[in-house]
Amino acid sequence: MLRDPSVKYRPFPQIDLPDRQWPSRTITQPPRWLSTDLRDGNQALIDPMDAEKKTRLFDLLCKVGLKEIEVGFPSAGATEFDFISGLVRTRRIPDDVTIQVLTQSRRDLIEKSFESLKGAPRAIVHLYNAVSPAWRKIVFGMTRDEVRGIAIEGAKILRDCAAAQSDTDWTFEYSPETFSTAELDFSVDVCAAVMDVLQPTPDKPIIFNLPATVECATPNIYADQIEWFGRNIPNRDSVVISLHTHNDRGTGVAAAELGMMAGADRVEGCLLGNGERTGNCDLVTVALNMYTQGVDSKLDFSDIDEIVNTINYCTNIPVHPRTPYAGDLVFTAFSGSHQDAIKKGFSAQAGRNDELWEVPYLPIDPADLGRSYEAVIRVNSQSGKGGVAWVLEQDKGLKLPKRLQADFSRYVQAYADETSRELNAADIWQVFERTYLARDADRFALVDYEESGTAGQRLFVGRVSVDGQERSISGRGNGLISGVIAALGDSTGPLLDVVDYSEHAIGHGADAQAAAYVECRTAEGKTVFGVGLDTDIATASVRAVLSAANRA
Repeated sequence: MLRDPSVKYRPFPQIDLPDRQWPSRTITQPPRWLSTDLRDGNQALIDPMDAEKKTRLFDLLCKVGLKEIEVGFPSAGATEFDFISGLVRTRRIPDDVTIQVLTQSRRDLIEKSFESLKGAPRAIVHLYNAVSPAWRKIVFGMTRDEVRGIAIEGAKILRDCAAAQSDTDWTFEYSPETFSTAELDFSVDVCAAVMDVLQPTPDKPIIFNLPATVECATPNIYADQIEWFGRNIPNRDSVVISLHTHNDRGTGVAAAELGMMAGADRVEGCLLGNGERTGNCDLVTVALNMYTQGVDSKLDFSDIDEIVNTINYCTNIPVHPRTPYAGDLVFTAFSGSHQDAIKKGFSAQAGRNDELWEVPYLPIDPADLGRSYEAVIRVNSQSGKGGVAWVLEQDKGLKLPKRLQADFSRYVQAYADETSRELNAADIWQVFERTYLARDADRFALVDYEESGTAGQRLFVGRVSVDGQERSISGRGNGLISGVIAALGDSTGPLLDVVDYSEHAIGHGADAQAAAYVECRTAEGKTVFGVGLDTDIATASVRAVLSAANRA
């Protein structure tokens, strides 16, 4: 790499727009959406989709709610042409969906495009030619007048072909390709010339797609370009400004969002950002960004996994696990502090008296996208007590007291370090069982017991296995737990003081279990915890004390 890249590269020039309005605007309504998955996205694939995959993806796009879909480049070959004409012929296009095709500004290609749409009730024909200086000088060797002439001639052919197929309700779209690197005045000049031919009206507007064909500047500059164009194009009320951003600088989504703030009416892109080079604008991200701001995008991503799986199948491109909203790990926390914040957020959310979503680290409720909460917190050696407790609560319904959470997390982290892998719910339960619940090797195990006496003077009489031998033990206390502790102290058990006790039901109904937790201090000052599970809460309490005694 050059130590002085300025000898090879130059900064993109700023746009002279001192009174720009877009920075103070917010997005309050959705744009018109156009999916280019079947055209731009398909062109970007190593192995382009066959008819079966294109049909499957088309059906998904309709299910998501997209009303305008660019279905292909009919003049590119038989596969494209046959798929497009097949959609029309088999009447597979829903009544509220308009298909679109792309064509270069050449007579034979335009005529082929109209032929593929014969019989369609409505359709958009998208014409383009490149207008920027690099393309004019390097690719075509043409002057401004010659480039403008290509656009005008293409517009005339569009007009005449549409008149010849008057049974179809036609909409025209024109792209001054490479708009983002072209002179703004020339882009407006060419688009105005196309308007002179096609004569759009407010009731029948033309779509001007202003593509960042290659992303070459920061997204604020693209927004300036969009606002400048909107101010200077004649008959703005007869124009739909459409955005087609690419992601060469990693800001395709940001450019589209700022472009909407700058006055654009329509956004083009692909689900999950498929497209040439680094991809097109990710429509899922743009739409769900709006959703998290309380704006209905009019698109349905309530089954995000179906979308991911279909895109994987049709494009043979895996979705990165950190892809916004759609990746496998985007709602997952491994870090202890993150897990603790999320756990507290869910607890607070359950106690709210309104529906507003406010959970740390989760800008959107995973349930809105069809994701469960099970994968929100996953455990490895970096995880903290909150994360471990969350998994146990979700899997087994156990709500561990805070100090017990800290005690248990030490054992989980030790096991994670030992295995050097992520721990699943079964692993965590296994660690919990062998740490707190009765095992054959435990010194004390409950066989049976009885309780009698009055309040404040209770008698516990139990049969307990001590070191493998069944024995009868008894003790008095002001309650059941103190009676058990007294009985253990009189029978070679440890001397324990109860520091804390809690209990809760697991589930509902007659078959619900109970969980009891006890924190004790030994005569030597050691803190030990015990856990008991049983269908009877009193029995669970006895088991919890014996669990603490075993750990003492």
